[in-house]
Amino acid sequence: MTTFVLIPGAACDSWHWHLLEEELRARGRDVVSVDLPCEDEAAGLDEYADAVVQAVAGRRRLTLVAHSFAGFTAPLVCARVPVDLLVLLAAMVPLPGEAPKEWWRATRHPDSRVGRAGRDAQRAGADPAVEGLPESAVPGSAADPFFQDLPPGLAAEAAVRWRRQAETPAARPWPMEAWPPVATRFLLCRQDRLFPAPFLRTVVAERLGVSPDEMEGGHFPMLSRPAELADRLEGYSRSAAR
Repeated sequence: MTTFVLIPGAACDSWHWHLLEEELRARGRDVVSVDLPCEDEAAGLDEYADAVVQAVAGRRRLTLVAHSFAGFTAPLVCARVPVDLLVLLAAMVPLPGEAPKEWWRATRHPDSRVGRAGRDAQRAGADPAVEGLPESAVPGSAADPFFQDLPPGLAAEAAVRWRRQAETPAARPWPMEAWPPVATRFLLCRQDRLFPAPFLRTVVAERLGVSPDEMEGGHFPMLSRPAELADRLEGYSRSAAR
């Protein structure tokens, strides 16, 4: 049986996958939702990959689902354990030697204010009262680039669940020399405010040489559209198994 391995983005943990995990388990699927040491300033991308490898120990037929910043972590995992399929979900796509903090400028992100707001929110964690943060950096606000399409109650809980993101993994160069030889799919979200669809189409074409698949929703479709996302992941897994 395929095991779906859910790898969170910056400042997130397994809770941010919980609706998708419930959906997949209800369909009889095996799921591993990983928690990363995102608050640990001593932990870099290698330690993030170590956490995923430990979480999947003894399992086979792995489909990795990497959200957002996890685009820097998941390929490292593919180089350490056998992986059938890598699904990049609204994810960053790194180049060899590129530090995550350099990615925004290198990819020509169209709105430096959105990128800065995102990084500020991740560093601050869940506290919406952090002095000096712009409104767009506060998860669940009207200008939020993360949770804008969630029901108010779920958006509020997502804000409380936000973790502090250490800066260490963003400062170190991506250590791989090339993209790993694993089947890779990219799924973007058309209403994503953090990584707008036209921007990601260009990044994916330039860095992976493919056209991304697309679905409706904002940056967190695992919370806003878990059933639709589960349909997509099951379809990808079936195609990879042929």
